[in-house]
This record gives sequence, C-alpha cells and structure tokens, in this order.
Amino acid sequence: MHLFLLGVSHKTAPVDLRERLDFSSRDVGAAVVALAARSSAAESVVLSTCNRSEIYVASAAPDTAREEIIRFLSEYHQLPSDSFTPHLFSFSEADVAQHLFRVAAGLDSLVVGEPQILGQVKDAFQAAAEKRCTGPVLRKLFDWSFNVGKRVRSETALGEGAVSISFAAVQLARKIFGRLQGRRVLVVGAGEISTLTAQHLRAQGAAEVAITNRTAAHAQALATEVGGHWVPWDGLANALASADIIVTATGSQRPIITRAHVETALRGHRRDPLFIFDVAVPRDVEPSVGEIEQVFLYNVDDLQTIVQENLSKRASEIARAEAIVQEELGRFSAWQRSRGAIQTVVALRDRFEAVRRSELQRLESRIGGLPPETRAVFDQLTRLIVEKLLLDPTEQLKALPDEETQAAYTEAVNRLFRLRDENGSVASPDSAEDETASRRRPR
Repeated sequence: MHLFLLGVSHKTAPVDLRERLDFSSRDVGAAVVALAARSSAAESVVLSTCNRSEIYVASAAPDTAREEIIRFLSEYHQLPSDSFTPHLFSFSEADVAQHLFRVAAGLDSLVVGEPQILGQVKDAFQAAAEKRCTGPVLRKLFDWSFNVGKRVRSETALGEGAVSISFAAVQLARKIFGRLQGRRVLVVGAGEISTLTAQHLRAQGAAEVAITNRTAAHAQALATEVGGHWVPWDGLANALASADIIVTATGSQRPIITRAHVETALRGHRRDPLFIFDVAVPRDVEPSVGEIEQVFLYNVDDLQTIVQENLSKRASEIARAEAIVQEELGRFSAWQRSRGAIQTVVALRDRFEAVRRSELQRLESRIGGLPPETRAVFDQLTRLIVEKLLLDPTEQLKALPDEETQAAYTEAVNRLFRLRDENGSVASPDSAEDETASRRRPR
C-alpha cells in the first residue's frame, strides 16, 4: 500500500481556482464517498480549506490513483481537467507525510503558525473515517500528524502573537479588559478591517456590537453578519458614550471623532477605560484623544508594529518547528519500512511454526504416553525456542534503513526459507510440513 497526495494550495493556484475546487462549502463526507466509488484507492481523505484542497490516498497503484483523482476532480466540480492540472502538486510515500506534518503544524499556511489548520485536518480525517473511507495506513498517518501539530504548539512559540491588524487589536483589548465578555463594541465603518475586527471581537465574547456607517445599507449588512445592530450615522456621538471598545476605519479625509466628542462621552460616572482602535488612513480620531485619562488610543502604525514583532518571533520559531517535523518524519518512515517487511516476517513465523508442529507430530509415538501437563511443557518450550530464534532476525528486518536494502534482505529471506511459491505468492504454511515430511522419506 503506497501513499499518494494530489492537490492545490495558495502556493500553486489563484483564489478563483481554489474556490472552484473547494469541498468545504459542500459535504466533505459525501465527496470522499464519491471519490471512493470512482477510485481504486483503498483509503482516502479529502482536506479542504480556503487555502487548499488536497486528496490523500493509500493505494496499491499510485500511478493509476493520480489519473483517477484528476478525473474525479473534473467530474465532481464540473471543470475541464486542463483548467486545473497545471496548478496541481503531488507527493508520494514519505513526502506525503512530510507535507501533512507541515500542514498540521501550521508551517504551510498562508499565515505561518495559524492555529485553525490543525482542527481542520482533524475534521477532514473524521469525515472520511465516519464514511469508512480510511484504513490502517491513513489512520496512522493522520494520527501522527495530530501529534506533530500538538508538539509544535506546545514546544515552540510558532502560533503565539497576533499577525493581523484586526487580531492584534483584539489581543490588545484583552490586555486592557481581561475577558471581553459583556463588553460593548462600536464599529465605525464597514470595510474589510472593520468586518474582521468585529468578527474577532464577537468571537471573543463581546456582548454587543453596534455598527455605523455613512451608507446605512452597508452598516445593516455587517450588523447582520456579526449578530449586532446598526446605528444611524447621525447617532455616532450618542453611540460613543455607551461603548467600551471603538474600532474606526472609514475613508474620511478629516477626523470624525474629536477630543470634544470623547470628552462628552466620558462625562458622568464612567469608571471603565475607553479603548479606541483607529485603523484608518488618514486617521479618523484626533491624536490628542490619546492624552485623555482613561482612554487608550492605538492607530494603524501601533498595531502594525505589534504585528511585525510577532512575525519576527514566529520566524525565529520556524526552524524549531521544522526540526520537530523532521524528527517525527524519521519515526513515521521507520514505521513505513517496518510495514514493508511484515508480510515476510509473518510468512517466516508461519514457516517456523509449521516446522515445529510437524516435528511434534513426528514425535507423537514417543511422547503420546506422557501426562498432559508434560506435553504442555514440550509445546511451550518449543514455541519459546522458535520465538527466541526469530526475535533478532525479524526486528533487524523491520529496522533496515532504506527500502532498497530492506527489499534485498526480504528477497534473501524469502529465497533462503522458500517463503514464496513458484508464482511469487506467499507459500502456504502447510507446504513446510509437506517438505519436512518428504525430506524424511527414504529414497
């Protein structure tokens, strides 16, 4: 059984093609079942995210599997194969494991170290397992990848620190307030950064998200998307007074939030600080607002500095994460090599067991009158002798350093002990008894 991988990612395909080859917006379980119905692959897993669509298979015929997967992608997504084949990448055997380990560790992500990918890998395997499309090879491969992802998370700082402006704002807010549960957020503007920041704040437990924008329809749409409510543009001054966190990112050419606006909003018995993210260029908030007590004002340059520092920290951790991947890859490759010798090891043990049984049968006339407990000792003793004799040879055979050497040794063992018949198939264990008996017959 051979490992094979075919897919596209942000490194090989533009976003419009990745969208057309996406499985995640549909039933991934149904997709892997459809693949199994059209493929000779014994095992398969479909991993699909916004940045990649990858198909992992364990197959006795990897060359055939490639053509079958391409045909499946074409038919399933109703795309001509020549529209995506130039963007495909493929791996086989140990390279498949190395790629998956790097994916699970966050090393192959668009944003290196992003934490969501490990969960997505687990979900992909679970979807295939529930449809009974996995087996011992892919189960071992994906289980191993989960361990790699966990090791990289726990032993390195690869996933620590915000590396986007929107998430950097959220992390700063958590430093000021601690937990964000119950906090009220005002988002001024409805662009991309405003949307991402509002989504992050909502996900962190913000109780209320209000959206205001010069175009009411845009504010209403974003409010619906994040589960908040919209505020008319002329209600901005009043909305400031009830907010704990303000995110502003408009296209205004002059400040829309002045010091006077904020001082008015802070009047009364307010005790909690006011946190303002001004990620607009030009700035939406007068710089002097940051001089007000209880106000924490950050602009886009402040946040970008944090992002760059975190990116630098992650870069220094990449080498440590890659070392973990290589260490685990070595262990997985050793397991793969041991599987290559399993059939010969089993056949060798069967042959020795057949000879043992044959010799005990030959001695039946001499030991037949012995008490049952004595005969049981004979049986156990001979079985232990066989196990002792085979222990070192089988362990050495499974631990050979490369496939070529292992193949040569395996063939030698097969020939020396006649483990294969004339057709090259594993010989029946009963043939050992027949052969032993024939050697004892007089000629």
